[in-house]
Amino acid sequence: MTHAVPAPFDGVFAAATMSDDTGSPDHDTGHSRNGLATLTLGAIGVVYGDIGTSPLYALREALRPVARDGLVRSEVIGVISLLIWALFLIVTVKYVLILLRADNRGEGGILALYTLVRLAIGRRTLPVLALGIAGAALFFGDAAITPAISVLSAVEGISLVAPHFEAFVLPVTVGILFALFLVQGYGTGAIAAAFGPITVIWFLTMGVTGAMQLATDPGVLVAFDPRLAVGFLIEHRLLAFVVLGAVFLAVTGAEALYADLGHFGRKPIMLAWFALVFPALVLNYLGQGALVMRNPETLSNPFFHMVPAAFLPALVALATMATVIAAQAVITGAFSMARAAILLGLLPRLAIRHTSERQSGQIYLPAVNWILMIAVLWLVLSFGSSEGLASAYGIAVTGAMLVDTALAVTFAYRGWRLPLWLALLAALPFLGLETAFFSSNLIKLPDGGYVPVAIAAGIALLMASWWRGTQLSMARSGRDVVGLNDFAERMQRSSAHRVPGVAMFLTSTPAAVPPALLHNLKHNRVLHERNVIVTVETLRVPHVAGEERAVYEPINDSFARLSLRFGFMETPNVSKALSLARREGLKFDVMTTTFFLGRRRLVPGARAGLSLMLDRIYVALSRVAADPSDFYHLPRDRVVELGARMAV
Repeated sequence: MTHAVPAPFDGVFAAATMSDDTGSPDHDTGHSRNGLATLTLGAIGVVYGDIGTSPLYALREALRPVARDGLVRSEVIGVISLLIWALFLIVTVKYVLILLRADNRGEGGILALYTLVRLAIGRRTLPVLALGIAGAALFFGDAAITPAISVLSAVEGISLVAPHFEAFVLPVTVGILFALFLVQGYGTGAIAAAFGPITVIWFLTMGVTGAMQLATDPGVLVAFDPRLAVGFLIEHRLLAFVVLGAVFLAVTGAEALYADLGHFGRKPIMLAWFALVFPALVLNYLGQGALVMRNPETLSNPFFHMVPAAFLPALVALATMATVIAAQAVITGAFSMARAAILLGLLPRLAIRHTSERQSGQIYLPAVNWILMIAVLWLVLSFGSSEGLASAYGIAVTGAMLVDTALAVTFAYRGWRLPLWLALLAALPFLGLETAFFSSNLIKLPDGGYVPVAIAAGIALLMASWWRGTQLSMARSGRDVVGLNDFAERMQRSSAHRVPGVAMFLTSTPAAVPPALLHNLKHNRVLHERNVIVTVETLRVPHVAGEERAVYEPINDSFARLSLRFGFMETPNVSKALSLARREGLKFDVMTTTFFLGRRRLVPGARAGLSLMLDRIYVALSRVAADPSDFYHLPRDRVVELGARMAV
């Protein structure tokens, strides 16, 4: 079963279809060619950049509601216990120990999990589609706020080094973020090489500073007792509900564990977590707690107060580098998420540029980059401080985690064949905790929490409109199709004028005659000597092996079918794939080959109300979609487009 990935060409997407075929072999992530230590170092820099910056603000924001009537030792320890056990249950158990095993041919992340569930069920279901759209949209909502709060919280340390420079915090933050987005188009390979070592230094620094403060008050270690966390929740109730919204800041970035699975593999990610990241985070939170109990005035910024004044400039500089790395990881994740959404039919074609000749994962999407930059800078200037941004942070992340859990339960039931009651029972602790986190974050809506929700809702609307419009366009295009096999047979006896060379017609329906071919025959009254009907398929696996890239099927002397297959984590490159098609028997000379695209100019249908609004959104998106010649890497001087008007 196939369904087309959208765009206004040949009624939908010029040629891309989504196939349920999973016949390609497991994607070779190249882990066998790299040492475990190297991959672990890379995972520390990329995977844990976001969660590694949480100590800058998580404990401070969690203790702020508690400290309004003065700090009490039992309350501080209760909050630290909540932080530690949130890290253990959500990050360690759910993501590191469970979800990392739910991989789609080596790839992870919410859209990879969505495709796994889709394959396990065996048919398209709207609830699963809705979960996939919601998860991807919430990720983008989180991606807008994470770089803002991370970099701003680090730069705010300047005011501790030199209080008279406090007025420069916002300009410096804006400058750093603007420069970061500006360099994306040049590639981040050279910068990424430094991510691992810098982040290792960052985590070691957090662990050492935390241990130094902990040594002054070892009694804080009782926070490991989960009864103290539960006791805090029971004793404080409504206040604890507010605190949970801030406690969740400690686990933001956990989704990166799963999303970056394909880049590093399960073992390096697990090793990095247990050997360095988890111990460093726990030590730092314990140390901050010990410091705050000894000196309550340090609650204004306990992270930076953990070191002597002489070391503060170096710590601020290191924190700034760490937050830039965290922001870079989020931006890169947004690029990968957008590409997967495009190829899964949830977004229109956007220009995708490769910034590395050796690493296919290093891509740049200009539209995503500039939209994200505008959103991030607007958030920084609007909220003005990390404290203000913390009030807007958390809703999108908790929502995405709930979607992960829902999809994981479905996959455990249909993919791993667990009994439904067992899958639900195993997920109950996570569902309960994440629901509590989500509910506590909802009270932030009036104070800024509406921002990531509004961003996510807008993106979800775009995705739903694009998917719906695609299905309607396909249905309309399929009403008057002409069967290719019968047409090819009739053309053998046709008197149409033949011209030398090969014509390749890109289409989304390999069994039907492409509209571009019919238009060419009707208006130009010519037929090429050889006509190849090309379909670009996006399989529900992340990568496709080279030997399965092209499938060539001759129909007769004048007509043939060619299917080019790509994974949803790959960028379709027709020109390169055609070289592989030669091995399958396709004979052509690119200098005598013409590529035909059937462009459809879409207009809204005769509907009213919500349907008309969705139609208009789909039409608007189709007009900003990237040029198919660029998207499919076709030779621009060999492309001919033939258009027609069609109502959605």
